[in-house]
Amino acid sequence: MALTSSALLNATPVQIPASSPSRAAVGAVFGAGVAQGIALVTFPAAGAIFTSPLHYGLTSTQYGALFIPQAILAIASSLAGPKLASRLGAKTVFLSGMTANLVSMALLIASQFVAGNHSLAYPVLLVATSFMGLAFGLTVPVINTCAAAFFPKTADRALLTLNTLLGLGTALAPAFVAVFVGLGFWWGLPVLVAALSAGLLVFSLPLAISAGTPTADKSRAGLPAAFPAFAAAALLYGICETMNGNWASILMSTTLGNTPATSSLALTIFWGTVTGGRLLFASIDRWFPEERVFRILPLVILASFCLTPLLPAKSPLPGLAAFALAGLGCSAMLPLLISFGQKQMSTIAASVAGLMIAFYQLGYGLAAFGVGPLESLLKLQLPHIFAATALPAIGLAVLAFSLARRQG
Repeated sequence: MALTSSALLNATPVQIPASSPSRAAVGAVFGAGVAQGIALVTFPAAGAIFTSPLHYGLTSTQYGALFIPQAILAIASSLAGPKLASRLGAKTVFLSGMTANLVSMALLIASQFVAGNHSLAYPVLLVATSFMGLAFGLTVPVINTCAAAFFPKTADRALLTLNTLLGLGTALAPAFVAVFVGLGFWWGLPVLVAALSAGLLVFSLPLAISAGTPTADKSRAGLPAAFPAFAAAALLYGICETMNGNWASILMSTTLGNTPATSSLALTIFWGTVTGGRLLFASIDRWFPEERVFRILPLVILASFCLTPLLPAKSPLPGLAAFALAGLGCSAMLPLLISFGQKQMSTIAASVAGLMIAFYQLGYGLAAFGVGPLESLLKLQLPHIFAATALPAIGLAVLAFSLARRQG
């Protein structure tokens, strides 16, 4: 989630530092970043498989509906996670997240044996995405908090490293799908994620994994006046990111007639440039202030959506370039939104990250599900829906300009 060094630091609730962690505990937490990144994109990376008549044969509406329970469970678990960690301990939440990953992947693997029976396969997929939402909501906040507590003097560097690894995982997932599809068994990806999750579970059981003791939130004030603008920006960003993250491979394969390998490459490039953007903007923040980055990136996202309806069929390079541009635009938006929100809404600073992620997930759910109804009810084609997403991007640009100006 977090992209630039200062954004990463500010996006983490204040903790009383934990005792010095073992190298194994550090390895488990940072390894979970890669595993969770791969797991999170497993379902979108397999989008062409889910909609292929040769496999599951889902319609766009059915495919989009897969992500509704994921969004709901991610919102609920991310908001409940801090309380669970304070009561049960960070290690219990961490292990619960890895277990949810394992269950999600096991169900996805099982579903391919009944792919021809839609009435049976589809409910299995819905339960699988539900566990993925639970895994995301439990794992991502706790590993960020642990990383900061492990290295309190260099928390910004620790969090940058962790979230870069998370981004690396999101970029690797579609690449792995392409490899496994080429080998003739696409389900090799969920097998890999299940193995990683099971390995982390076994490895972590004897370890002391602690996020320290959270400081109490002394604020009892209501929501600040700036909250609606930040919440709206997070929701609009969620729509923009999810249109690319969940529908890029479908657009490239189904609409533009590219191969499954090329479609997976488009998704790899999108998440790869998201990760690359994290490192880029962290390294140039002295010369390119965060406020300027925050204002410019929505315009980059907008440009990518304007290019999408112009993409030619069976000509992959323009599509790959468009999704690279989209990834760059998405790279630093959410962590900067959280960082600026904590500064401008200091009375609820400890709650800002969870609230922003919740509204981001709401936008995720709207974009993941909304494409199908737009296609069936309004008879819109997918390139036109991508173009229409320019409207949320414009709204995000307006809000970003205003919020950055308050920041300055």
